[in-house]
Amino acid sequence: MTRKLVVLDYGSGNLRSAQRALERVGAEVEVTADPAAAMAADGLVVPGVGAFEACMTGLRKIGGEKIIADRIDAGRPVLGVCVGMQILFARGVEFGVESTGCGQWPGSVVRLDAPVIPHMGWNVVDAPADSVLFRGLGPDTRFYFVHSYAAQQWEGNPDALLTWASHHVPFLAAVEDGALSATQFHPEKSGDAGAELLSNWIGALS
Repeated sequence: MTRKLVVLDYGSGNLRSAQRALERVGAEVEVTADPAAAMAADGLVVPGVGAFEACMTGLRKIGGEKIIADRIDAGRPVLGVCVGMQILFARGVEFGVESTGCGQWPGSVVRLDAPVIPHMGWNVVDAPADSVLFRGLGPDTRFYFVHSYAAQQWEGNPDALLTWASHHVPFLAAVEDGALSATQFHPEKSGDAGAELLSNWIGALS
């Protein structure tokens, strides 16, 4: 059964790259800001690149916070990617300025305390054994990261599945929390490993 997905278009993110990656693993994909289409889709992908506040501004313009919240309340799957993961948290702090996020998860996204920023390139992750996203992917599998900020502690659902990575300091590389999942890395830039992760997510859609 072909899954119908929406990549949420709120003026941020590698929309076509995400679309192509999802189509590569067999999904039918629409890139749109239309709330009805976003709600009706089997899965909603929220991409994001750039600054936290800029992404939130774009998201608010299309009512994206409500779309995400309504889907989660209904148990409908959502996948956030890169800054699309970060904005799911309550707060983002960039250049000393605190911005309000979607608040699906408590906590803050802050700058990585590392000598080289941004964290750019391939990195391994430490996924839990019962992860759905990383099923079939070994511990040496590398994913592609480009970011200077991340969630570095977890204050949310204690039953959520947390995947960690490190760039001088530990940070959350992925979260699986019921209908809401997210990755700090870019699956669409992560080659075969990213394709397998997306396929795992799509395969779990109900």
